[in-house]
Amino acid sequence: MAIKQLTDEQIREWTIEQKDRWWLENVYRGNMPQLTFRAGLTGFILGGVLSATNLYIGAKTGWSLGVGITSVILAFAFFKALQKVGVSEFTILENNAMQSIATSAGYMTAPLISSLTAYMIINGKLIPWWQIIAWNSAISVLGVLFAFPMKRRFINDEQHPFPEGQAAGVVMDTLHSSDASVGLFKAKVLAVSAGLAAFVKFLQAEDLQKWLQTKLLKLESFWHLHEELFPLLGLTGDKAPKLRGIEMKQLTISPALDIAMMGAGGLMGIKAGSSLMLGAVLNFVILAPWMIELGEIKPKPDGTFGMREITLWALWPGVAAMVVASFVSLFAKPKLILSAFSGLTGK
Repeated sequence: MAIKQLTDEQIREWTIEQKDRWWLENVYRGNMPQLTFRAGLTGFILGGVLSATNLYIGAKTGWSLGVGITSVILAFAFFKALQKVGVSEFTILENNAMQSIATSAGYMTAPLISSLTAYMIINGKLIPWWQIIAWNSAISVLGVLFAFPMKRRFINDEQHPFPEGQAAGVVMDTLHSSDASVGLFKAKVLAVSAGLAAFVKFLQAEDLQKWLQTKLLKLESFWHLHEELFPLLGLTGDKAPKLRGIEMKQLTISPALDIAMMGAGGLMGIKAGSSLMLGAVLNFVILAPWMIELGEIKPKPDGTFGMREITLWALWPGVAAMVVASFVSLFAKPKLILSAFSGLTGK
């Protein structure tokens, strides 16, 4: 069953009151269980386990992903199996509440790869665990408080199809409105994809392959699958590709066979992915070599360049672009934001 949505014309022309009324009449399911104990517990467990993936993605990219889609499929398959022993059906709204909790737990790792990491790097010491918990709890509360007016603007009024949330919704709708075999098939696809990704990373694990082949199998040499494509294609040393006389690897231009990043790109979508690609090309292919020639980007003591040297320069225009563009978009409709906050105070 396709998810009911407003048309582009309705989104542009209808008032927010009309949109809310349409949602109440066409989407709302008030008589269906949703935030139940089992939904909360399942979301808590899956979110806690799957949030570890965010630490890996965040350490490599600086941004994090939710775990909504994965948790939706796993929870559906789990409770569908329990139905055979008499457990009641896990409703679509329970699954939605569960994935909201799991996604929240997944995003709780964001400070660990951003603000807290920066603080520890600058100060050169680790933050005690209880301070990390206190900080995460405080910003989580602030995030929830800000979510109310932001939801009214971006979801209720502008009907933004947040990529991951929309994908999770489509998956849930497919699972719960189709035959049970459809959901179980998707769970199998998830398992196969996970196995394939694990196998590729297993082959890429240099230290593990070295131990297995030289210590366990007693081989004289070992082989592993290079993650970066330049070494895989033999483009190293004198054959290494260069841009304006600088090795592309020093400019961090090094295509890689990273299954995790492929999955992240699939969830992100073409629009966001193409914008990221455009920014990367502009910064690392065009601006960085140019700034190196002008002497604006300083090399390491050994005369080479890397991510840190380029980022220290690119940080200023990049952050300015993100912050200004975000604030302009956020305050493009000030009346709607003011009405949202006034609604919270009852005035």
